[in-house]
This record gives sequence, structure tokens and C-alpha cells, in this order.
Amino acid sequence: MSGSGTAEPGTSTSLLMVSAINKRFGGVRALRDVNLEVRAGEVHALLGENGAGKSTLIKILSGVHALDSGTIEIAGRPVEFDSPAKSREAGIAVVYQDLSLVESLSVADNLLLGREPRARFGFVRQRALMARAEAFLNELGIPLDTRATVGSLPFAYRQMTEIAKALMGEVRLLILDEPTSSLTSDEVRILFDAIGKATRRGVGVIYVTHRLNEVFEISQRVTVLRDGANAGTFVTAETDMKRLVNAIVGADRSTPTGPRTEPAAKRELDPLPVLSLSDVSNDRLRAVDLSVLKGEIHGLAGLIGSGRTEILETVFGLRPLESGAIEIEGRRWLPGGPADAIEQGIALVPEDRHVQGLVLDHSIERNVTLPRISHFSRWGWMQQRAAARRAETAVARLSVKAPGAFSLVRTLSGGNQQKVVFGKWNDPRPRVLLLDEPTVGVDVGAREEIYAVIRNAVRDGSGVLVVSSDLVELIELCDRISVIVNGHVARTLSRGEIDDAEELHHLLQIYQASGPGHLQELPA
Repeated sequence: MSGSGTAEPGTSTSLLMVSAINKRFGGVRALRDVNLEVRAGEVHALLGENGAGKSTLIKILSGVHALDSGTIEIAGRPVEFDSPAKSREAGIAVVYQDLSLVESLSVADNLLLGREPRARFGFVRQRALMARAEAFLNELGIPLDTRATVGSLPFAYRQMTEIAKALMGEVRLLILDEPTSSLTSDEVRILFDAIGKATRRGVGVIYVTHRLNEVFEISQRVTVLRDGANAGTFVTAETDMKRLVNAIVGADRSTPTGPRTEPAAKRELDPLPVLSLSDVSNDRLRAVDLSVLKGEIHGLAGLIGSGRTEILETVFGLRPLESGAIEIEGRRWLPGGPADAIEQGIALVPEDRHVQGLVLDHSIERNVTLPRISHFSRWGWMQQRAAARRAETAVARLSVKAPGAFSLVRTLSGGNQQKVVFGKWNDPRPRVLLLDEPTVGVDVGAREEIYAVIRNAVRDGSGVLVVSSDLVELIELCDRISVIVNGHVARTLSRGEIDDAEELHHLLQIYQASGPGHLQELPA
């Protein structure tokens, strides 16, 4: 099918019709005559690079932004959303990457917040609330403990709670913004099953993602935005990956910007590990043995809760080391906290850049200089020129798209925010670069640019330890991959020992199913 038109209409009823929508923010034209149709019972993928207009369109549909011109119809009737409440009244529910749960309440309380079953005098019927929540989660097949406090859950399960909460209302159109960014493959399957049950009830779904393989698995049609305008609408079964990438980035940019990482065996590596963990244990880790060579990219694969992130946090001094030893370039080192780790040349790019990696209301310059702020101050005064030069160098070197180094980080796209997190550690070069889900929520183009940053780091001599739920990403980047199960390194594989993501996924399932007491019985 041609990428310039809309898919042929089928027998399904048109649920949402967006026609010729335009939106400006000052001198920036965010949307230009955008059209989108979503049918009842359809999963319609919405793709585009960061800054393509996806977020603006979602916020118009959710009543956060008003459109400048154009029309929106729900089931054939024109609607105007001047507030989020009006959008919700029309049956539109949005699940953003930034969750809106009350972390001090239970899963059940969140699912029925504002819709609690009440007895006389307004008291909540807690038993009825729990029963209703459990019945709904069982219907969707989502394995959540209704009594668990949301704040105690891993991020993946909080995300599932948010999605279940949206589906539990009178929803006609569900908009999911990067819903699988922190989910394992098994959790993605649970989510997809829940979406399938919702669409069989006639719910329409707009599915925003940067993971193109998911588009082919779950969607019926795809709309691509580029530079605030339609770049094509496709029937999923009649298109392919190359055509979608061409539409997303433009044909002239569809070829990846960098080659696959050259294997460590072909690079000049120092045989002395830049980072070594021996029998490291704490409240989440069990006798972890692991090494990272200078110039090596070492991946950590495992399910959510396996201990992958906890390894990074222990090395960075965020978790106490209870037993075992950590060595940096052959010298034993006891982590004394993040500041101590930074002085040792250890850098961390955390999973949640908004909460852990950036101060969103500060400028790029403030964020980039924050880890070494003492280097830019003298007698208590900030050396503004030196700090500005440092930030401008980072912006130029990492190709951060921003008006300047004094732009607020909050105003940047997700991919450019992630580049700023990397920019914090660019100068001086870290000995050890710890990466936790480094490309979550970034588009195809920004992902390749981040890969280039990682490759440049190892070429400059850094050792990289990377956690990723994207198994294709691990195989693409890493020289070695360690399988983490129940806080323990079950096995370490070189690149030649694993062929593809499917094989690695199968191996993860075998090790996870074996249980902590049987790892030694599995084949090496």
C-alpha cells in the first residue's frame, strides 16, 4: 500500500476521526493538517521520532491542549475538548509514561479511585472493593496483588496498574504511550492479551511505541507522523519494517548511523578488568562474580526483579555492599556513596531519567555540570563561563537538539533529554559507564545516536555495563552478556555463543524456571 494515503476502510465502525488538525506553540508549528482514524476494536499504532508531533496530538485528544483548527469526531459526532474532564467524559483514557497513581494506596484502591463502592454514611466497602478489583484483573489476566501498596511495586507493575485502571473505567478509546518500555517479554505478552480482550469488547486503541517489532505483532494499522505532519498510514499486514523506518525518519536517513559494535575480540582490550565484582552480596544480590574489561560492553539480561539494576546500584554506591569485593582497575574499593563513585570515575545513566537522571526545571548547563559542580566553583562562586563552555561542548558533541545550553531540560524531547544524561558524564571520560535501559522511550533516530555515544565511549577506553530489557539491543551492542537470575550471575555468554534474541529469551526462561537452587544443574 502507498505510504501517502489512508488504509482502505473495512467493516469496522469509525470510532475516532481527526481531520486537518493544526497546533502552534509560539513560532513553532507542532501539527500541520494531521489526520487520524481509529476504528472500534482496532489497535492503531502511532509512530514518529521524538518531536514528530505524537505527544501534541495525544494531549489534544486528552484535553490538555486546545487545537487551533481542524475537527475531532467520536463515533461520528463532533466534539471539543477544553479540559481533560471533557475528554474522559467522551470515553478517552490515556496512559502516559509518567504514571498518575497514588503510591501510598493499594492496587485495588487505585483501580477504583473515585468509584469506590460505599455503604451508608459514605464508608468505603473495602471487601467489595477488593472483590471487584480482583475479578477485573482476573478477567484481563493481569497478575497483580490487589492488596499491595503501589509504591512498593516495581515500575513495570505500576505501569500495568495504570493500564488496568484506565480499562476499568467506561473507556471507548485507550491511548497507550510507550506501554512496554519497562516490561519484560513475558509481561509484554500479558499486556497484549489484556489489550486483545479490550478490543474484543469494541475498545479502540492508539498504541504509541518506538519498538517497531511490537507494531507488527499487535496493530492492524499504522499512522506515522514526521515533522508534525502525516508521513503515511499503512495496513500493518501489507507493509514491512523498511517502509515504516523510511516513513519515520525519511528515506535519506533510514540507514542506521553506525555499524554494529565491533566485537571485543577484534579490538585492542586491556586484559586487566576496569571493573571486577567477586562474591558480591547484599539484600538483593547473591555472590555476584562479574568483570568488565576496558573497552568492553558487557550486558546484563534478566527479568524484572532479577537483580540487574541492583548490580548497577551496588557499584554506584546506592546500595550497601555487605560482603565480597569490588575492584576498579585492580584496586579494591569499598563504595562510599555516589559521590565517591563519581570520584572513582564511575558514571550511572539510570532507568528513570525524569526522577533519577535530570532536574527537569533546570537548564542543560545546570544538569550537565551538576555531578562535578565543585569543579566549576571557586570560593563559593560559580564560574559561569567555564560551566557554559562545558555544556555547549556536550550539546555539540552529542547533537542535542535545543536552542542552546540554557534551554530548560523539560522542554526537550525524550531522546534529547537522554543525551543530556549522557552529557553529564562526557568530560572527563568515565572509567566505568553504568547504563540502565539507556534507550527506553526514545525514537529510532535518537536510539542510533545513543548507540554511537556508547560505541565512542568504549573506543575511548571506558568499560560499559548495560542493563536492557530489549534483548535485540543487548545482542547488537554487547561483547558479552551475563544472565541474571534471583540476584546471581547464572551464566556469562560471549557474542559467538548466542545467535539471536529468541535464543536469549529462551535461555532466560530456562534459567528463571530452574529456581535458585538448581542453577548449577543447568548446562554451562
